[in-house]
Amino acid sequence: MGTGYNRRSSTRMWGGRFSGDTNDLVQAFGASVEVDKRMALEDIEGSIAHASMLRAQGILTEQECSTICAGLESIREDILAGKFVWDIALEDVHMNIEHELTKRIGSVGGKLHTARSRNDQVATDLRLWLRRTGEEITGEFHQFRSVLVDMAEKHLGVIMPGYTHLQVAQPVLFSHHMMAYYAMFTRDSERLSQALDRMNYSPLGAGALAGTGFEIDRAATAKQLKFEDVALNSMDAVSDRDFVLDFLSCASIVMVHLSRLSEELILWSSQEFGFITLPDSHTTGSSIMPQKKNPDMCELIRGKTGRVCGSLMALLMTMKGLPLTYNKDMQEDKEGVFDAADTIRMSLRIYSTMLVDIQLHPERMRNAAGSAYSNATDLADYLSRKGVPFREAHEIVGRLVAICLEEGIPLESLPLEKMQEISPLVGPEIRECLRLDRVVNARSSLGGTATTEVERQLKLARLQLSRETE
Repeated sequence: MGTGYNRRSSTRMWGGRFSGDTNDLVQAFGASVEVDKRMALEDIEGSIAHASMLRAQGILTEQECSTICAGLESIREDILAGKFVWDIALEDVHMNIEHELTKRIGSVGGKLHTARSRNDQVATDLRLWLRRTGEEITGEFHQFRSVLVDMAEKHLGVIMPGYTHLQVAQPVLFSHHMMAYYAMFTRDSERLSQALDRMNYSPLGAGALAGTGFEIDRAATAKQLKFEDVALNSMDAVSDRDFVLDFLSCASIVMVHLSRLSEELILWSSQEFGFITLPDSHTTGSSIMPQKKNPDMCELIRGKTGRVCGSLMALLMTMKGLPLTYNKDMQEDKEGVFDAADTIRMSLRIYSTMLVDIQLHPERMRNAAGSAYSNATDLADYLSRKGVPFREAHEIVGRLVAICLEEGIPLESLPLEKMQEISPLVGPEIRECLRLDRVVNARSSLGGTATTEVERQLKLARLQLSRETE
């Protein structure tokens, strides 16, 4: 009995050893061209470099190299124009381009694959793609971080509550809060740059796994493709996907940071908080409740974080059981990394355009910062400066807060004489010490929330951003 699936002949560039046709279902399941055709331009770039090296080494003639490169250039033009027809029967981007090249220039096209394998070819293409894409994402980081600094400068005087355990802790400047995200995304940008440096080594010329018997010049192709150097071990060169894991790790951390920012913006824009109003351009309404304004972009970015982190875990699980060197499982390395790159690039761009139009409600933020006895630590510090051990001062202030809770008044409104009943060291100057602006600006230690320190952070950030564009 048959399988129920049709079998048909196809042009297979590896079919010499096979007498039977590939099952259509197997062919469709094993094909990757719908995913990896995104690397088409990198594949052509790598092929031109390889052909040029073969000519320089005397493996191709000048005419053969010229014919091959002209054919590749014509294919590149068709791909860019959207005219190239991809064939699933040819499995992947590499075979599609090589097959089309041979159709256009004849059998000399088959000489292009001399001294290389799809194994080193795909490893080269993916590094080239990730390098280019990573550089583009670095530009998105720069723009987004600039927006954070702009926000911090624009709203320098705005006070808001700082939280621990999502409970009001101490008052901080809104600008200080934004600069915390600037620090996080600066680390992300640096982490990505380091990952790009680590991946910038050429696998081209490693062959299937063991190198080649042809007298090739791997350093020449590495130089033409602007790699730092060659990957020295041919087995590692074709089986390594650390550079993909590196990128996915960076992408996952970026999305976690964006998700944290998303969660705060969602909370701050709720009626219960009322700290901000998100712009109409980046929010949606309800199909049934006309009063709703939903923070959908924040929620989507928060949601997509799981997908990006999932791609990292998926590839880790794929790689953990693979013997050296190349295995078909490694075809699964691209879909997740392409999606992750698209996701972080779009997410950074969305926030760069959204944050500039967020409306703050400073009075609401200030009132929230002044609630929940957020200046209690300052009273304890005040007593400590008068010689009271901090643990004793902590207990004294705790008793004063308990009195305030009973009477339903803020700490700064408790009569001086009642404070002095608990601690005679409290003097009339305590009113000034507990004032909200004083509380914020008292935290002038390096990196603190005092205005002078936030201004220092802003100045350093501007200098850093300026140097990145030099």
